[in-house]
Amino acid sequence: MQNNNKKTQRVVIVGGGSSGWIAAAYLNGALNQRGEKPRVDITVIESPDIPRISVGEATIPAIQHVLSVIGLNEAEFLQQTDATFKQSIKYCNWVKKDNTFYHHPFSSMRVQPLDFAAQRWLASDRSIPFMETCSAQPIICEWGLAPKMMGEWRMGPPLTYAYHMDAQKFADYLRDFSKARGVRHIAANMTDVSLTAEGSVSSVNTDCAGEIEGDLFIDCTGFRAKLIEEQLQVGWDDCSQWLLCDRAVTMHLPYDRFYPGEVRPYTTATALSNGWVWDIPMQSRRSVGYVHSSAYISKQDAEAELRAYQGGDSSSQDVRFIDFKVGRRRQNWVNNVVAVGLSGGFIEPLESTGLYLSELGVVALAEYFPWQASSMQAMSERYNRVLQNRYYEILDFINMHYCLTQRDDTEFWREVRKPQRINPRLQQKLALWQHKPPTFHDFQDQCFGSPTAAATTLSGDARAPIDTAGLWNHESYQCILYGMHYDGSFSKGDQPPRVPKAIIQRLQMARQMLPPHAYWLQQKVGMANYATAHRPPGWV
Repeated sequence: MQNNNKKTQRVVIVGGGSSGWIAAAYLNGALNQRGEKPRVDITVIESPDIPRISVGEATIPAIQHVLSVIGLNEAEFLQQTDATFKQSIKYCNWVKKDNTFYHHPFSSMRVQPLDFAAQRWLASDRSIPFMETCSAQPIICEWGLAPKMMGEWRMGPPLTYAYHMDAQKFADYLRDFSKARGVRHIAANMTDVSLTAEGSVSSVNTDCAGEIEGDLFIDCTGFRAKLIEEQLQVGWDDCSQWLLCDRAVTMHLPYDRFYPGEVRPYTTATALSNGWVWDIPMQSRRSVGYVHSSAYISKQDAEAELRAYQGGDSSSQDVRFIDFKVGRRRQNWVNNVVAVGLSGGFIEPLESTGLYLSELGVVALAEYFPWQASSMQAMSERYNRVLQNRYYEILDFINMHYCLTQRDDTEFWREVRKPQRINPRLQQKLALWQHKPPTFHDFQDQCFGSPTAAATTLSGDARAPIDTAGLWNHESYQCILYGMHYDGSFSKGDQPPRVPKAIIQRLQMARQMLPPHAYWLQQKVGMANYATAHRPPGWV
């Protein structure tokens, strides 16, 4: 992008944590060539007094682009952030409370040029899980294997993967990396904000660093939204009608006491009585958290259920409750303020989109960066459209996991199945997919009937949001639909599904060539060798 304005652009990021330092590191990488050719002055104002939420964070493959632009070395990243590999999400007890599961893997092997995998599976007796007929990764995950060989890769197309990591260590790593490449870090509390006559932010005042002026301000102050909401009065669209969970209880389980005997190369999402538990393995500990609805279960009972999932004596491990709200900022970018992270919106992390929304916010900002003040309006309008569309795409996808359940063992699971809990756009998709599997062109027209405007129209934009399949294409929708036993109008056949020869061959090679996940981490990045304690009884 050509910079026709000789004046150095000043970007001020208010708030640190994962979102603030992803913003600083990515913009420095994208706009300043990792600090080698600075065109933008980047400052992060981070409060030394606000505690950060330290949880294990699961990511999706989009993070590979972010780390590449920032310029991080993978081995160093793994060491500095306690990170492990993630190849899939394993969903346990989501269809019924019967210890069944299915995987949503990152790699698939579809027959080309025409893919009839879904049609073939639906016409079979369905005795093999759908994704095991499309991907070798579910079984590779169940075998506990790493997605990389000990030496040079010799298995054909590489396996797609993301990471599990310590979010706080990730923020600290990005902070040190960015500071060494020219990003300015100010440890101070914001005390006041100065606005122009037009309503833009001209500067923020701090308790120990004085006044900080800027041209563009990024609000990474979490749900407090100190700039976008408190100063600019940009409202919030509530989406809790479609997703009922509003609280999580979290716990860390260090391996020196609670090592389960393996490091699972995937994220586990296990449905409990009133929500679900994330189970994220890192190199030195696991992070577990029970995402639940406060309307259906008390804090005491939620904590007890989480501890029962872990089993053993976890009474010495503290838990932390985190309240959250599901919704989005009506506009992510207003005047010269951009909301990134929780200040811009939140959807529960069932598909690991927490960090992704922060990443998307800064990736799109680099693309639509306002090099001149005169371009601010045009850039912000397009930016807002991109962020709004993607938010609703994620909302549809997460909503689908709940509404397709067959569970009726608690009031919570009975409630999430009701038609009024399915957003209108998703209802239109499911109506179509009763008659055909999701396919590529379903996302080209990008309009599924005429949902009510009140439920889907973007505030300040008369156009209904569109699902571009930019994050999940038809293959991912097929994975969830058929993992959740959504049959539509299709009848089973009497023949078993066919597993393509290429998948069988890939599994044979994986058995011979891929090491156990923990062994790879021990040999390549120095993970400790822990004694096995016990397998959590909540594991499937």
